Parts: sequence; structure tokens; C-alpha cells
Amino acid sequence: MKRSELSEFELEEEGFKLRLSRKNGDVAPQIIHTSAPAAPAPAAAHAAPAAAAPAAAPVEEKGVEIVKSPMVGTFYSAGSPESPAFVKVGDKVGADTIVCIIEAMKVMNEIQAELSGTITEVLIENGEAVEYGQPLFKVKTA
Repeated sequence: MKRSELSEFELEEEGFKLRLSRKNGDVAPQIIHTSAPAAPAPAAAHAAPAAAAPAAAPVEEKGVEIVKSPMVGTFYSAGSPESPAFVKVGDKVGADTIVCIIEAMKVMNEIQAELSGTITEVLIENGEAVEYGQPLFKVKTA
């Protein structure tokens, strides 16, 4: 929380609620179990407005599919800083083509395109944090 300068974070999912709040440098976790899903708290939306913007879905285009992040982590376009990017605009990909790596909890996860086509746009910068379901690449399939 210190690195991202967050002072508050709240997550709710089917009967589970997690709230982290940092006051005077201390983090005080609060876990609440509920029997029914609750409405999202407005505090979570205000805690990190910059993080919500990248998760917005791009406008749908005919014949263009989106490769989305299957997890939360850090996006890497190549296997190492010295290596070329796995894919770039104009590259053809198949369902099993590795398009990037997402690091989560010190584990490097190779992400496959899971579709065939041509990369038309890379939607994220190398080294940026990504969220689950966040668009990473646009692929022209038709």
C-alpha cells in the first residue's frame, strides 16, 4: 500500500468482504463474512481512480478480438529486458502463441493468445500492473 500510495482498499465478493485501511503508516485489515453479497462500497471506487481507467473495455470493432489478462500481476512484453518482445503490431499469432508474461507473486506466467489472427494494437506498456480481465492486445481475426 505504501508503494502505490493507497490509503484504503476494499474488496467484496459473494459473502466475503476485505477492507484495508492505512492510517499513520499502519495497515489494519478487516475481514467481514456476510451471507449475501453486498453492494460495492463507494470508498473502493475513490481509493484508486487511476487504477479503474485502464480496466475500461475498448470500443468493439468488427473482426477484432481482445486478448485479456487472466490474472492480476505485472505485464512483461518479453522474457527478459534484453530479449525482443514476444509479439508486436503486425505479428501473426495462433492460439498457442505466447504473447506476454504476467508476473504474479514472483511467478512468471506465460500468457497465450488463445485465438488466431494479427496483432493490431498493444494496449499496455511493459512493466505496468494489470488487473484480471484487463485488455492487453487487439487481434484482427477476420
